[in-house]
Amino acid sequence: MPFHRSRFDRQPTDPSEVLLASDGRQDFSKRAVARAAALAGSGTVSVVTIAKTQFGIPHPGLLPNKEELADRNRWVERAIKELRRRGVEADGQVAATRKARKKLAEIARVRGVSVIVIDEVTVTGLRRMIEGDLGRELQRKLSKDGVEVEIIPRATASGS
Repeated sequence: MPFHRSRFDRQPTDPSEVLLASDGRQDFSKRAVARAAALAGSGTVSVVTIAKTQFGIPHPGLLPNKEELADRNRWVERAIKELRRRGVEADGQVAATRKARKKLAEIARVRGVSVIVIDEVTVTGLRRMIEGDLGRELQRKLSKDGVEVEIIPRATASGS
């Protein structure tokens, strides 16, 4: 029997109070990490980012490359480290998918979270119209499930 190694780690399914999410376009802001820690209290925070291919070509066999996955893993590790420094228990995962909204909603339901904290999208204009606004899309999708979505506003030029 040939040796078979799974390509991705098994995703956590333990219950969590708060989901700190990113669509993979940007790292977690300090403000979002601080807000997730404040909302969690003595509970846990699950840190999730999406790894998509840079070009977003709709081909089922096209997965993120090693550099993209390494970047996303660093983002998650930094957020977990900061949450633990604040005294909050945290775990994390990187999910490879082209449908960020669907995957984050699925993770939120599986983990039983009550609040999702996500940074506001940084793109504007036509690109925002094409790529969408993940925070607002999650608010619409999860409102019937009783999951609150907190969108952290973009920082000013002098902020974090």
